[in-house]
Amino acid sequence: MPTPPKHRAAIVRAATDLFRQQGYAATGLNEIVARSGAPKGSLYHYFPRGKEQIGEEVVRGAGRVVATTLGELAAGEPGPGAVLRRYGGMVVGWMEASDFHDGGPITTVLLELAPGVQGVTAAGREAFASWSAVLDRELTVRGVTRAQARRLSTLAISALEGSLVLARVQQDGRPIRDAMDAVAELFDAAT
Repeated sequence: MPTPPKHRAAIVRAATDLFRQQGYAATGLNEIVARSGAPKGSLYHYFPRGKEQIGEEVVRGAGRVVATTLGELAAGEPGPGAVLRRYGGMVVGWMEASDFHDGGPITTVLLELAPGVQGVTAAGREAFASWSAVLDRELTVRGVTRAQARRLSTLAISALEGSLVLARVQQDGRPIRDAMDAVAELFDAAT
């Protein structure tokens, strides 16, 4: 049985934190290596395509975390509107804990690289599709048509990502809460 990659996860975690705090372009490979504690050779061993490949992995990994979190919330909340409100509250808590210095690693990377970098763009599509799948499922099992569920989940994701930027700029969680409450009301009305 092959041994697990020793430094790969540390590199992705370090890059995720740095991209979330300062953006993709402002983060250098040396910073990623220093934060991760990995030898520089490990970076090129695990990511032969360099920083763009790391960006792709950050988007994929963060996308999986959000999809998993939404799925877990869906299992415990009474409906999709409650899922949005709860997730929005969690995001506000994370941003407040960082004094609004942390943004979303997905947004920061995609704004800088999509659509020009195909791997990152594909990872972004996968991430958003996985979030949408959770929300779509929660809506359709409550009688919402597939087309309406798709529109509502697209609105929810757009509102969330946009409100993250507003919250960071305003250094206030209110934009996230307001956006998630407004979309949750639409979810509740649809179900």
